[in-house]
Amino acid sequence: MAEERPTIAVLGGTGDLGSGLAYRWVSAGYPVILGSRSEERAEAAAAEIRSAIGGNISGRGNKAAAATADIVVLTVPYANQRPSLEEVKGEVQGKILVDVTVPLSPPKVARVNLPPEGSAGKAAQLFLGEDVRVVSAFQNVAAAHLRDLQHVIDCDVLVSGDDPAAREAVIELVEAANMHGWHAGPIDNAVVAEALTSVLIHMNRRYKIAGAGIRVTGDSKAESK
Repeated sequence: MAEERPTIAVLGGTGDLGSGLAYRWVSAGYPVILGSRSEERAEAAAAEIRSAIGGNISGRGNKAAAATADIVVLTVPYANQRPSLEEVKGEVQGKILVDVTVPLSPPKVARVNLPPEGSAGKAAQLFLGEDVRVVSAFQNVAAAHLRDLQHVIDCDVLVSGDDPAAREAVIELVEAANMHGWHAGPIDNAVVAEALTSVLIHMNRRYKIAGAGIRVTGDSKAESK
């Protein structure tokens, strides 16, 4: 009997990063719900993915998507993070929420700009409360190649969160998207990946790289914890 996979809601799922991650998870056999402020846009984006690769994917409004899912992934611009969390706060209680937010401050997106809480991930955890297991991940992944399933995403993923089991669940999603995830410690450490995004943007511009990423070097000789 095939292992039952958790249902993933991707809020902001009509954007490049959200839809790209959804594309890979659907391809890996996960049931996915694209969430958006517009249910019509969400369903149109889901229909596009179904047409391309099939799979179990649908589109709903953010609240309905979050309520139905086991794991909720937030992939919205920083300006929309707090309104999105306010909208689904009740629906994510008792669940894992993966926060992909980077606190960029346009137009100076190549300059690190951190919120008073220290990071967007930490702010999400404080706002949602201890009954939500917030995990920060995917900030350093360029969206451009996610829909090309043959393309090797040359970027490791730092996974931060206060609950080790929740981090492990997110690392499984990283691996399902054909990337390598690393336990990077508690949610306070999310500041590193978030700040690094601005550094990578600067490097992309300076060196004309189509999506700079990071790699963790060295051979692991211990089980991940």
